[in-house]
Amino acid sequence: MDERVREHADVLVDWSARVETGDDVVLSVGPEAHDLAVAVAEKLGERGANLLATYGSGEVTRAYLRAHDDEFDGDSTHELALFEEADAYLSLGGGRNTSALADVSSETRNAYRTARTEIREARYDTRWVSTVHPTRSLAQQAGMAYAEYQEFAYDAILRDWESLAAEMARLKDLLDDGCEVRLVSGGTDLTMRIDDRTAVNSAASVAYDSHNLPSGEVFTAPSATDGEVTFDVPMTVRGEAVRGVRLEFDDGDVVDYDAERGADVIGDVLETDDGARRLGELGIGMNHGIDRYTDNILFDEKMAETVHLALGRAYDACLPDGQSGNESAVHVDLITDVGEDSRLEIDGEVVQRDGRFRWEDEFDK
Repeated sequence: MDERVREHADVLVDWSARVETGDDVVLSVGPEAHDLAVAVAEKLGERGANLLATYGSGEVTRAYLRAHDDEFDGDSTHELALFEEADAYLSLGGGRNTSALADVSSETRNAYRTARTEIREARYDTRWVSTVHPTRSLAQQAGMAYAEYQEFAYDAILRDWESLAAEMARLKDLLDDGCEVRLVSGGTDLTMRIDDRTAVNSAASVAYDSHNLPSGEVFTAPSATDGEVTFDVPMTVRGEAVRGVRLEFDDGDVVDYDAERGADVIGDVLETDDGARRLGELGIGMNHGIDRYTDNILFDEKMAETVHLALGRAYDACLPDGQSGNESAVHVDLITDVGEDSRLEIDGEVVQRDGRFRWEDEFDK
């Protein structure tokens, strides 16, 4: 086995999920994530955790959804009970086809997600972490040779997370103390309120309220969004290519939208529920181990010199105790490149210009 797979498992179990002896762990294994699953299972056995492995396949989900009658109000207490009893949930992505659900109707997908809200919330109550095993299908989607993609993925995953957490804490402090964020770049002039919010230093560990590996972003839950934003990073949403998305906001809601490609997909997302027309997240990428776009949101949204905004659900970690943020059955991230001709302001003060933060040497150049 590639030693990097074992290192990946070590980071996932120790740093990310903080698995302890006696923990009940649900491990969801993608079709091509076998090697990583073996390494994780060995690590969990050494730790003395209790393992239940499940199979997570986009093709299996596709078969189920296409055969279903779209009425998903049946009894799902068996799955709900699984997550209510679990201490940790580890998702090992790695499918054979990154577009496995492309021919499942948006109505079916929306109905399925909405019906699973209680299950999803129970899973979010665990120490959950999502990661991916580098696969040939992901390499193909990224337009890279398989060995090249492996190098890329492990550069993003096997980082000095403590050092990155310390750097990202600077931005978290600025956001926590701020009231308004303004993002300005080509086709974008957007303001968002962030007062009474807590930013998350997403350092790939549940100890930081961070649930993705790799990670490397600082995010918060904005409100009262006004202005327009253009997302120039190509990506796949619900199995379909999306390019050049433009959103216009007024008093927090999307009032107009368009896209060079995939406008119908964005329209379907916005029609999911009332919360899908509002932002649930403002995220700022800071992982310099991610040096190119790969059409995989797990990596692309963490890339340094990018900002992403998510339509839909806000994360409770960003909100005051007892307060609910934007609620929705979806959380769809869209990304814009801020490497050139851009600035990020907090309460009128520029904290990032052309992708560089004010504490970096290149900021004033």
